[in-house]
Amino acid sequence: MKSEWIANYDDNLITITNNWFTGEKLFINDKLQDEQLNFITPSKMSGILTDKKGDRLHVKTNISGFFKVSCRLFVNHKKVNLKQVL
Repeated sequence: MKSEWIANYDDNLITITNNWFTGEKLFINDKLQDEQLNFITPSKMSGILTDKKGDRLHVKTNISGFFKVSCRLFVNHKKVNLKQVL
């Protein structure tokens, strides 16, 4: 089973994928920022993006669930809405 979520934050494309075989991955602008091969406990991943002003912002995400997988995304400790595409 594969799940994928996307968000656009300040012209940065954030993609989070979850796959039973390859684990969880966090991409920012198509560059891998973090990954985990964690199948039992909720995963926590983080990365850095640069906004339009040139400031570096902290990105963190977590994926949880087994039969119904959910994902949450935070940029500088503020929740960002995600769109599930898979």
